[in-house]
Amino acid sequence: MALDGLFLHFIRREIEARALGARVEKIAQPTREELILHLRGREGGRRLLISGGAMGPRIHFVAEPPENPKTPPMFCMLLRKHLAGARLAAVRQVGLDRILMLDFEGADELGDPAAFTIIIEIMGRHSNVIVTDGEGKILDAIRRVDITTSRVRQVLPGMRYVLPPGQDKLSLLEKSPEELVARIKSAKEQELSKAISDNLEGFSALTAREAAFYTGRGAEITNTAMTDEQAGRLGFYFRDAAGALQEERPAPTMVLEPDGRPRDVCCFAVRQYGAAMLTREYPDCSVLLERFYQDRDRAERLRQRSGDLLNLLASTSDRIARKLASQREELIACKDRDRLRERGDIISANLYAIQKGDNSATLQNFYDEAGGEVTIELDPMLTPAQNAQRCYGLYRKADTAEKHLTRLIAEGERELEYVDSVFDALTRADGEAELSAIRGELAASGYLRRASKGGVSAKSGPKPQKLTPLRFVSSDGFLILCGRNNIQNDRLTIKESEKTDLWLHTQKIPGSHVIVEAKGRQVPDSTIEQAAAIAAFHSKGRGSSRVPVDYTQVRNVRKPAGAKPGMVIYETYRTVIADPDEELVRSLRDNYTGPQ
Repeated sequence: MALDGLFLHFIRREIEARALGARVEKIAQPTREELILHLRGREGGRRLLISGGAMGPRIHFVAEPPENPKTPPMFCMLLRKHLAGARLAAVRQVGLDRILMLDFEGADELGDPAAFTIIIEIMGRHSNVIVTDGEGKILDAIRRVDITTSRVRQVLPGMRYVLPPGQDKLSLLEKSPEELVARIKSAKEQELSKAISDNLEGFSALTAREAAFYTGRGAEITNTAMTDEQAGRLGFYFRDAAGALQEERPAPTMVLEPDGRPRDVCCFAVRQYGAAMLTREYPDCSVLLERFYQDRDRAERLRQRSGDLLNLLASTSDRIARKLASQREELIACKDRDRLRERGDIISANLYAIQKGDNSATLQNFYDEAGGEVTIELDPMLTPAQNAQRCYGLYRKADTAEKHLTRLIAEGERELEYVDSVFDALTRADGEAELSAIRGELAASGYLRRASKGGVSAKSGPKPQKLTPLRFVSSDGFLILCGRNNIQNDRLTIKESEKTDLWLHTQKIPGSHVIVEAKGRQVPDSTIEQAAAIAAFHSKGRGSSRVPVDYTQVRNVRKPAGAKPGMVIYETYRTVIADPDEELVRSLRDNYTGPQ
């Protein structure tokens, strides 16, 4: 996915409409390549995210910023020094290129008026965020570029900022549709979409393919083979796109895989995939980008910050599974124990017919309804009575082993279920506080050492902040609480809920405990369905559809003595089928206006 210049045009207009004239209230740097500017203007506060990362360079407003590190990086400190209290005076885009400039009016160290600019260059792996003073001198950049990295253009403090080398491309806003079509037709022969992206500013591969799809009515064509009719259709597409840019008519669209995973974004409607892909429109470009990157960035931060925990849980799960497989094989062998008792009985009934030293004996099998005979292997060193006692001893050993193995297998299955639940909570963790809570849970359960000189351990440091459950409000006005991890699930269900509150959990699927606070009222079906959607979304079944969710009153849920965190049992319940609808869950969370 690449954020193109057309999309950036609409982002620029969003920033102008919502934050022009706003002052910088706070600056944060959640990761090495991300900035959050907290801007406050007449319409209140807004958070502007700026990313120069190669995997997702972008700029847009966010409702839920990433968690900040305890110690701000040096680049963040530099921005605070120069931009704290500064006013956003202008937002500029270089044509329809992927370069955006935020101009700020502030004051220098002596209190005199001063100007500063944040330049966002969205250029794939060469993306950068650069800060300059009013004279264009570079103060610093998220990614410094010296001569060993690029002989063409260096980006270092003290140097004068120079735009990246220009490309000979035409702009929708500067040329007529006829000129644009003529340029494309005169280019070297290639696929039409490639000719569009190579010759026009601001067109990503997706947007160029959409234009080519419209032009050829779905057929693949080359730029030099366009008919007059097709050229007219391409010109109409360009005229409509230019009008949308000038009149502020974006159609922010996300393209999703059939399983719901985000694939790409576009500022216009996308029709080229037909039924092969899903599409979803959003109210504005910032909301679209936040939704698109949120899950992907959460997964990347999780991978970076919790790789040791993921490895620990994976190895623990694998160890338990291998142990269970071995125990189940032993249990199957114990199922034949009754045959040993029968052999002992047959030998005892036929002691007279057996001599010490016999290797085997063929005897009447009175357990066989047909009255047949059975050949029994004997130990020639034992007497007939001792051979009988030997069979009884093996029977008792197998009987004891079966009971022991049955208990061990049940314990192993519960432990595997618990590890799976921790893994599920880890995949949904959002921020260091939640990761710290999971580390603490694993340490308390004996899976993780609290301190060690090497290997995996619970990280030392200040005591992590107490997490509160996620809060939602249903369309009927009921408060819905959702646990973030197993320990919080226990506290929420066992200690903090009323007996008449409604409890929900995915059926036989690891997930969060969800509580609907009844407050003595009858919980309507619509609220139950919404709470079930929350439970399905905050579970291992979030990537599926039609997830079974059990619900019952809290009075029917209990925790067995010695059970792992989050493990409860319940018998009286009903089941509802729910879809883990992300948009519905977000809207229910937005309904809650108190602290999360």
